[in-house]
Amino acid sequence: MESVIERMEREGTAAKIAAFMEKEKMPYPQKRQHAIFRAREFDTECGMRDLNNHVSVGGLDSIVLFLFLHSIHIDAPGISVSYLEDRSIQRVHTALGIEKLQSAVREVDPVTGAKKRWAKPAIIQEFGFPVLSKEIAAKIELLQSPSEKNKTVRHAIITGETGEYGGFQKNSRMKMAQKWLELFAGYENEAEGVNYQIAPFKVSSKCCYYLKEKPCDDWAKEHNSVPYLGLMASEGGRRAKALRMHGCNYFGASTTRSAPFAIFNRQDILTLALEMEDYYQAHWQEFNPDQRFHLDSIVPEIYGKIVRDPDGTLRTTKAQRTGCSMCGFGIHMEQRPHRFDLLREANPKEWEYWMYRCCTDENTGEKYGWGRVLDYIGVEWENRPDTDLVGQYSIFEEV
Repeated sequence: MESVIERMEREGTAAKIAAFMEKEKMPYPQKRQHAIFRAREFDTECGMRDLNNHVSVGGLDSIVLFLFLHSIHIDAPGISVSYLEDRSIQRVHTALGIEKLQSAVREVDPVTGAKKRWAKPAIIQEFGFPVLSKEIAAKIELLQSPSEKNKTVRHAIITGETGEYGGFQKNSRMKMAQKWLELFAGYENEAEGVNYQIAPFKVSSKCCYYLKEKPCDDWAKEHNSVPYLGLMASEGGRRAKALRMHGCNYFGASTTRSAPFAIFNRQDILTLALEMEDYYQAHWQEFNPDQRFHLDSIVPEIYGKIVRDPDGTLRTTKAQRTGCSMCGFGIHMEQRPHRFDLLREANPKEWEYWMYRCCTDENTGEKYGWGRVLDYIGVEWENRPDTDLVGQYSIFEEV
């Protein structure tokens, strides 16, 4: 059996990553031309393969991508599970004519045929809380659901030691950070001879799948379409390695996608956002001819405005990132006021529901919520922060 390391050597992965990272150092004008070339290349290849394409739209980055593609005459339709986004983002989606999808179907009534769809409280109750990061949550979920099939992977998560497929590495990146092992890996105490804790709640990365990924995948299959995505390697995480390994355009056995902005950084995307602001103002009627709904700006209110600091750095005056309401990915990295503090000020009743009673303890019947999770990972939430809630804040996004 070929190991991961052997396959990477055969495919020249190290050289591909190095070449990609050189492109990330290019100046903005060259990156912009590169994005145009890759976007058109993908569109042409889709035509040769008898595929349609579309844009998966969420926050600012993908809004800019949608407009950018139209500015270079690639009229890919936009789709989004828009109700998960902030209301100001939803307004932009409406103005741009983005098709709004619903969450995945949970079950179908055998008599009436009525569809019951997944809601976030139901996903959290059944699978667990989306916390820390998508990658870490997936590892914790494996530890909480031990089986003979995932035994080797669970051992790698605890020790970093991989099996044959992983090339028998001794200190791989599969190992979870020690601080999270201490809190979540108690299920392996007997097998691994450790003394870790077991969390009083389940953890999962499945929210994104049922609320966003599956609805978009189902739409794509129905329309024989493949996506343009507003991903950038500079955002880090799992997507960074995948983008650097596979490049902007990828036609795989099970995955096909284009990420024209893959080599962009935050300054690049904000620079292009300002350009697309001008493009939208000149062409806004083309996106919503029936409603004649005109935006003062394509930058949703949750981000504030794009401003330039004295040193030339561009930034948004409010949110730097946005994501699904009540997503806990990255919460442990935020300074207060964090996303839950902001919700408390904006909607106290919703905050109370999510923090205290969105779930039912399967053992005791007690109602609980994000408060239990945040207490466990050491994030303050119940006391009000001293920091003024007006100003810059950050919410982390997982696509």
